[in-house]
Amino acid sequence: MAEQAHAPEHPAYPVGLRLSGRRVVVIGGGQVAQRRLPALIAAGADILLVSPSATPSVEAMAASGEIRWEQRRYADGDLSDAWYVLIATADTEANAEASAEAERTRTWCVRSDDAGAATAWTPATGRSEGVTVAVLTGRDPRRSAAVRDAIVEGLRDGTLAAPHHRTRTPGVALVGGGPGDPDLITVRGRRLLAEADVVIADRLGPRDLLDELPPHVEVIDAAKIPYGRYMAQEAINNALIEHAKAGKAVVRLKGGDPFVFGRGMEEAEALAQAGIPCTVVPGISSSISVPGAVGIPVTHRGVAHEFTVVSGHVAPDDDRSLVDWPALARLRGTLVVLMGVDKIGAIAQTLVANGRDPHTPVALIQEGTTAAERRVDANLATVAETVVAEDVRPPAVIVIGEVVAVGPRNRQ
Repeated sequence: MAEQAHAPEHPAYPVGLRLSGRRVVVIGGGQVAQRRLPALIAAGADILLVSPSATPSVEAMAASGEIRWEQRRYADGDLSDAWYVLIATADTEANAEASAEAERTRTWCVRSDDAGAATAWTPATGRSEGVTVAVLTGRDPRRSAAVRDAIVEGLRDGTLAAPHHRTRTPGVALVGGGPGDPDLITVRGRRLLAEADVVIADRLGPRDLLDELPPHVEVIDAAKIPYGRYMAQEAINNALIEHAKAGKAVVRLKGGDPFVFGRGMEEAEALAQAGIPCTVVPGISSSISVPGAVGIPVTHRGVAHEFTVVSGHVAPDDDRSLVDWPALARLRGTLVVLMGVDKIGAIAQTLVANGRDPHTPVALIQEGTTAAERRVDANLATVAETVVAEDVRPPAVIVIGEVVAVGPRNRQ
């Protein structure tokens, strides 16, 4: 007997209970029941709560009909026909009596007051994308919760790769990768990237994320280097369609947001015409995130009540321009120019010629949110020569307006 007392405890056997329509008895209506009842309700259990009192949240569950509540102390026979029982009261005597009945009736029993006297333990559970994570670490619930949280967070943000196999539908996800910092991609975007078979990536996408991909993932460089080599949009569309039709999960990783001066809609239309399922995952646009990263708010109380984002890839006097530059010059808010480094001189000149103050502050943020980020300040009168003198190169976000002078950097 002495040897048995010191023998190592056998580990709990993990199992998932299917409780839909089956009777579950909960004894005690306090904080423990309040935490455990939602999962039992979600499992479809037929729940009987036995307790003289209950928290307001538990009372609400009873009032809404999610559980049945008998407002009294436990009595022998309450576990009749139960498949599972949770004992969670401060009444030690009632807990012992209910536990003894569970033992007699061979009903799996969880005890919040005495895990050693229970026949079942409740794991720390979490859910992500249809996956239920349940963690048991013996009698260390805090460690169980910590392990659970780490796994669920990894599944949600894609750092823990667990791709679908049986239920995955081939198709294309147009994923906005954000302004460049890999931490600024959305949780959904990162998860889809972790599940991809093929990634077609832009130069302005978060390149560091590509290093995290498993070796079997095919990465196709669709970089569109300004004024240099590029992959034609038609070729990108064809690559998306070809790999999706081959049964692959394809991610089109784009910088910023797919529909903000990207050609995401062209790609979505091509996929639709080919009958390929397409998911659009919005991304954080560099038009707001890059200024914010260097302390420039695009709006600020008492300074700017509006901001306008425009493309500067063609000059104001170019017949192809769709921007009403004279109208923009008359606005009092913030103007954010993307893809306009080499045209900023003409843009500034046009704004001033149409009424914008030449002393209006301008900030140029190159490689925003990345390790190479730098900010160069000027105003409309000096920005053309400043770009040349400081050798500002794309990609850079240009912010024009009084908000450039707002923030801690300008209050030192």
